[in-house]
Amino acid sequence: MLGFVSAPEQGAGDRLLAAVGARLLAQGVAVAGVVQINTETDPSRPCQMDLRLLPSGATVRISQDLGPAARGCRLDPSGLETAVAQVEAMLDSAAPRLLILNKFGKHEIDGRGFRPLIGKAMILGVPVLTSVSARNRTGFAAFAEGIAEQIAPCETDILRWCHGVMGL
Repeated sequence: MLGFVSAPEQGAGDRLLAAVGARLLAQGVAVAGVVQINTETDPSRPCQMDLRLLPSGATVRISQDLGPAARGCRLDPSGLETAVAQVEAMLDSAAPRLLILNKFGKHEIDGRGFRPLIGKAMILGVPVLTSVSARNRTGFAAFAEGIAEQIAPCETDILRWCHGVMGL
């Protein structure tokens, strides 16, 4: 199973998945993956982006400071790949009941990032929950080929979906 949320406001998907991950861990569910934590540091600069690894809570910085005049993507590909490797190790060793991935973004559309892990988890029978922005929906739909289930961007609905696919 592959489930996704598309939250209307920027950062809302990150907050929803973080809340769901925390609730599931508090319920004792074996969850693996990452949730994104955005930290505002200066109103004139973009936020810092970190991935919090589940279940450990360790963080990996995935943004880079390109300076105040920069217009390009500030994703740090090496930080993202570090997180991908750590999540893959968890998937291989921890036998999670659910894999939460912060988002299916441009890197995943291009075949990088967490995209290979989504396929691996599904082969292993581990349901995957992610977030997809409106601008990435077409690329995600091409990847998912009709097997993904959209979930309302509501914590209760997401938890209901999670419990259902895990048989809880």
